[in-house]
Amino acid sequence: MTDVGKLILRLAVAILLGFHGVSKLRRGIAWMAGPLQAHHLPTLLSYGVFVAEVIAPLLLIIGFLTRPAAVVIAFELSMALYLVVGAKTFEINPQTGAPGGELQFLYIFAALSIAFLGSGRFALSKGKGRWD
Repeated sequence: MTDVGKLILRLAVAILLGFHGVSKLRRGIAWMAGPLQAHHLPTLLSYGVFVAEVIAPLLLIIGFLTRPAAVVIAFELSMALYLVVGAKTFEINPQTGAPGGELQFLYIFAALSIAFLGSGRFALSKGKGRWD
């Protein structure tokens, strides 16, 4: 049963984050240059968004290099908190009672859970690889 739980967690994170990746495929990643430049970061990092929201979710779905993919996702969402949500990260929305960075925190903690749990046996690697 534990392996079923790992599969559900992997698929939930990958599919939901994958919608954001589809948006990046359609619109491109050039719009990310603005927030990066505003924080004096190289615009080359915008390709990290593509990796984290397109490639890493695909790796989670198939269960290959699961742990590194999950770490990439957690890092990218941490950067999103800093670059996009910013000062509103912990600001409570009076309508929902939730902090501004609620969604990012959920992805970060789910991705970290995957990184620590591994892929399980319902994966391409069957959970036997060092990085799965």
